[in-house]
Amino acid sequence: MDQQATDFVVATRAALAQLSALAVQYSFSVVGALLLLIIGWLAAGMLSRWAHEGLGRIRGFDATLAQFFANIIRYAILIIVVVMVLGQFGVQTASILAALGAVGLAIGLALQGTLQNIAAGIMLLVLRPLRVGEYIETPSVSGTVQDIGLFATELKTYDGLYRLTPNSLLWNVPVTNHSRLPTRMHDLKLHIADQDAIERSMQMLLDMANSDERVLKQPAPVAFVTDLTDAGAVISLRYWANTGVWWAVSRDMTKRAKEAFHAAGITVRTT
Repeated sequence: MDQQATDFVVATRAALAQLSALAVQYSFSVVGALLLLIIGWLAAGMLSRWAHEGLGRIRGFDATLAQFFANIIRYAILIIVVVMVLGQFGVQTASILAALGAVGLAIGLALQGTLQNIAAGIMLLVLRPLRVGEYIETPSVSGTVQDIGLFATELKTYDGLYRLTPNSLLWNVPVTNHSRLPTRMHDLKLHIADQDAIERSMQMLLDMANSDERVLKQPAPVAFVTDLTDAGAVISLRYWANTGVWWAVSRDMTKRAKEAFHAAGITVRTT
């Protein structure tokens, strides 16, 4: 009985000594891990802010893209810190990196469409084929750009509807930007029934264009015969106007041409 008590005391002392040694050993690991977490957290925040501010100073660099890269830097540092902390407790970092790679691959496969939209969003923000306030047209969508995000772009259609378009639909497709260039040309074509009135009709169109202050003097407006038919002739008036007033000018010129030709007794129809 005394021997059993003695063995129990000896085993208890050995266990306590081993626990004490482990506590001393891992206390340094815990302290080091806490220090790594604190320093890493602060460093990630500081570097993220510096990156955001530095990219924001670059002329023309999009604020959304600057925030995106700043977040990438922050999370990359935090991941490195977590791997270092786990290494403090004897975890094999190679296994951690392999696991992170497998998780990243699985997430990438699951979010393939989302990642495609992010990549397209980055390209749209870097190359800027469209900007907020511009009217664009693609084979699938059209409207005025309201906001460009990393996943989707917000558009407002001509009839006042809200349209959220995935960025992948705006990338790798032809994009017609109606607002980017400062001037636009309008080619007004009219079909007149009387071929004898060709010269008079062209002069009337030129006078009408030159009398409108919104029509640019350079390049100068020109009128010419586009085609001759058995029913008459097709004449064109080609002029340039500032993009901001192009739509209003083109509608006004079409209306004025019809009214002027009707008053002059020239039968005309738009083609």
